[in-house]
Parts: sequence; structure tokens; C-alpha cells
Amino acid sequence: MSTLFFTDPACLSHVTPPGHPERVDRLRSVLAALEAPAFAALDRRQAAPAGVAELLRCHPQAYVDAIRAAIPASGSHQLDADTHVSPGSWDAALAAVGALNGALDAVIAGEARNAFAAIRPPGHHAETAKPMGFCLFGTVAIAAKRALDHHGLSRIAVLDFDVHHGNGTQDLLWNEGRALFVSSHQFPLWPGTGRADEVGAQGTVLNLPLAPGTDGPAFRAAWEETVFPRVDAFAPELILVSAGFDAHADDPLAQLELQVEDFTWITRRICDIADRHAGGRVVSALEGGYDLDALAASTAAHVAVLMERGA
Repeated sequence: MSTLFFTDPACLSHVTPPGHPERVDRLRSVLAALEAPAFAALDRRQAAPAGVAELLRCHPQAYVDAIRAAIPASGSHQLDADTHVSPGSWDAALAAVGALNGALDAVIAGEARNAFAAIRPPGHHAETAKPMGFCLFGTVAIAAKRALDHHGLSRIAVLDFDVHHGNGTQDLLWNEGRALFVSSHQFPLWPGTGRADEVGAQGTVLNLPLAPGTDGPAFRAAWEETVFPRVDAFAPELILVSAGFDAHADDPLAQLELQVEDFTWITRRICDIADRHAGGRVVSALEGGYDLDALAASTAAHVAVLMERGA
């Protein structure tokens, strides 16, 4: 078996205004990096776009309708200070959810041990009825609910190492005792949430705030001491990853100091836990990362480990 790789050309049709950090070139840089010979063995697939019913796993109908109504016929429409939509944004969002769901379904069906979805717009800041931080729908949270409610899993872990707190995923899974949500993130930093005392309605939220300037050794120690014992104790049947690479030292939007090898390390450690509890099942989705070179190199390192462990 080989690692599954899901993407969709529609994800390139979500166009943000000039100068916006969450731009089409982010995905292009990832796709170019994964065309290198080292990634020839990836099992490349395209899933069908998600239907609205999948969005309703996490979002109310009125919110879904409002996002669809906000899509402009031309140009760009601003939803908040950071989040914009263009004529292709609806199709891109459905393609992103569909790609991650397709990856989830295939891994649960035993077609591969792990998968990566190169998708945009990102999703981990979208709250129940509020677009935020470049995100329209909670893509990873939707996949988590699909794993639980459609596939019947009992325990899943959602691990988010994006430099920004996954406030949307936290909001969408706040009451979900079957899902352990873990977020490590720079704090203080936008969106201002993610304190250690935010633990979820059933105690299944774990936040790991990291001070500006935290480097790789400190990041690794924090995960080893705080996160991995908790995930091991939870014994997930599947691990979903919000793979944001904006904690890289070169990223322009934050001040953590990780290097490419730190993303290699955390991917290996996540796979270790998946091997112990989940038959190796890891499904990962692209979130942030805004320096194109750092994003491409970090994503390539992440996928290389998935391939190494998925073979």
C-alpha cells in the first residue's frame, strides 16, 4: 500500500485579493513540491465534492446558506477582516471537504494506512456559524464527525500543530466526548483563544500554548511531556491532523522557530501513536503556512514520513 494523496483543481479557484497571505500560490507550491521523484509512489486521487449534508455535520443550515449567498458573481467579497470569497470559493470549499472525506473513507476502508489532503481554503478557524481566519467550513471537524457518525468509530484524536489556535475545530468539537482535540500554538497570538484552561465540555480539549520564540527542542519537549501521554491514554482508533506549517521560523505571520526537521519529527511521533492504537491510520489535511518555500519543504517532509510509515 502507498500513502493516498487527495487534492482537487477546484481548490485553486478560491482567489483572494492581491497581497493576501492565503493565496492560490500556496497550494501551487505544495503541488509542485510533491511532483518530485521522491513522491512518485503516492496514490493520487480526486474525490467527489462534498454535498451540503456533510457541512451540516458541524454547521447549521442558515450558516451554510449565508456563505453560499455571499459568493460574488465576480471580484471578491469580504466576510471579515481576514476572510474573503470569490466566484470559485464555494466549489473550492466543497472540494476541500470532499477531498478530506475521500481520504478518510479510503483509509477507514483499508485502502491505505494513511493519507494527505492538499486542500484550501483551510478550515480550522471556522466556528459553528462564523467564518474566520481565511476559513469557511470546519473541514477537519467535519471529517471527525463523519468518522464517528457515519463510520461508527468510538474514539478519534484531532491533532493540530498549526501556529494559530484551532479555535474553529475546538468550537465544533467542544461537546464531542468521542473526539480528543489537541492544539499547540503560539500564545499570545490571533485569534486569542487556546488557553490551557479551555478543556471542552467533556474534558476532551487539550491546548498547549507556546511562547513567541519557542524553538524546535522546546516544541518537542512540550509535545512529549503534555500531548503524547494524553493521546496514548485516549487510545484513538484514528488520528486526524490539522497540518499547518506556519510555525516554521521563516513564516511571516508568527514567531515560533521550528525547522523542517521538527515537522518530520512530529509526523513520526504521530505515526508511532497511530501504530499503537489505530492500525497506523492517520489522515492529514493542509492548514496554514505562508512562506512558500518553507511551506513546500515542510509539507514535503510531512508527506515523506507518511509514505515511509504507510508502505
